[in-house]
Amino acid sequence: MNQLENTLTSLEVAEMVGRTHDNVLKDIRNIIEQIGSVKSYESYFVEDTYKNSQNKTFPCFKLTKKGCELFGGRMSGAKGTHFAMDYIERFNQMEQHIKQQPDISNLSPELQMFNQMFQAVANQEQKLVEVSDRVDNISNIVALNTTNWREDSNSLIRKISQKVGGDSSAYSDIRKEIYSEVDRRAGSKLKTRLTHKRRLMAEEGVSKSKREKANYLDVIGDDKRLKEIYIAIVKEFAIKYQVEVA
Repeated sequence: MNQLENTLTSLEVAEMVGRTHDNVLKDIRNIIEQIGSVKSYESYFVEDTYKNSQNKTFPCFKLTKKGCELFGGRMSGAKGTHFAMDYIERFNQMEQHIKQQPDISNLSPELQMFNQMFQAVANQEQKLVEVSDRVDNISNIVALNTTNWREDSNSLIRKISQKVGGDSSAYSDIRKEIYSEVDRRAGSKLKTRLTHKRRLMAEEGVSKSKREKANYLDVIGDDKRLKEIYIAIVKEFAIKYQVEVA
């Protein structure tokens, strides 16, 4: 939540509704196109930018409470209800936060200076808390159970891709980068191994459709050492891109 401006970013909305940021941007732009001829959309959506972990700049929007209502109104069923509950709760929390802030406009310059100093200390303490939370999150990533290694790794890669762009190409690029790193560290050639695996499947009478569905993860799953390397690399990427693990 943007505590100063009482808005939600489109990145936060994407996380709340379980969709990619790219798709949320498309929805917002469609809404803007529909209402643009009637009235200004800036009381609903404010164009903005953000920088990802690689310091690259991407477009985003800030949604006011009215913007969230308008966006949520296009969603039906349980998903729409859950989003409405989430954003109402977030804005209510923000309103309470604003009400609790003291009015210092009538204080003397000296007292206002001391208040600024106090806020600076409080902000520094908050940064320390954030660092602690990051350390805890890294510990959670490292401790991830590898029993369901495919599901866990795919979940982390999806979260990483949302950090770097949020579209399907980002997901594909991250996965390719991870496979390349597996080959580099293990001295393997996943592409060659996959070809051999499909050839062996053919010799065993496996249907063509099943052979074509075989992928690098199947190759990795056949080799304990490759699996350990792959899992370690996925965790390293998750830490690098600061993804959050509940």
